Amino acid sequence: MTLYCSPGSISVAAALALHEAGLPFQQARVNFAAAEQTGADYHRINPKGRVPALVTEDGILTETGAILDYVAARAPEAGLVPPDAFAAAKMRETMYYLASTMHVNHAHRMRGHRWASLQSSFDDMASKVTETMTACCAHIEDHALRGPYVLGDGFSLADPYLFVVTTWLSGDGVELARFPKLSAFVERMHRRPSVRAMYETGLLQRKTA
Repeated sequence: MTLYCSPGSISVAAALALHEAGLPFQQARVNFAAAEQTGADYHRINPKGRVPALVTEDGILTETGAILDYVAARAPEAGLVPPDAFAAAKMRETMYYLASTMHVNHAHRMRGHRWASLQSSFDDMASKVTETMTACCAHIEDHALRGPYVLGDGFSLADPYLFVVTTWLSGDGVELARFPKLSAFVERMHRRPSVRAMYETGLLQRKTA
């Protein structure tokens, strides 16, 4: 399989899940700085011009949640989706919140052109990002993290998704230290081999002072 991805983007969640599942894959980096996502070559892979995209023997998958579910289904022995129906739904509840609310709030900082045309609108959206992302973190802290991981003691697809979103918080002006459960989750994730592998390959980059 080939994962089309970009450093620091939500596509890292798919790479983490593939690593956790023990599924072999190749990385194909999409250079956003060079606007490769807008070119015809990449549009043949994903006409939406976004990452991730996963090329499989059966075809191409896009959208993070769909790719994560596919990875879990390909490697059920990894236990990335709990067998209990309610627990699996709670996992996806958090994933959908990250996709529909938190990721959108984050995108308002740099991608206002998706929703508006005026610079004043871009500025207004960007000015709210710290507030809205902080509110999202409060929701995660109080309602989504049920233990060391999203579902408690068991690691699931929601955890790589949430971890990648937390890597954006510093740039969004959010003080992670205000959220002790979320801070502990981030530290715990940093100890996982999959996360260390993402830093080694450069898909994640450590912040420097």
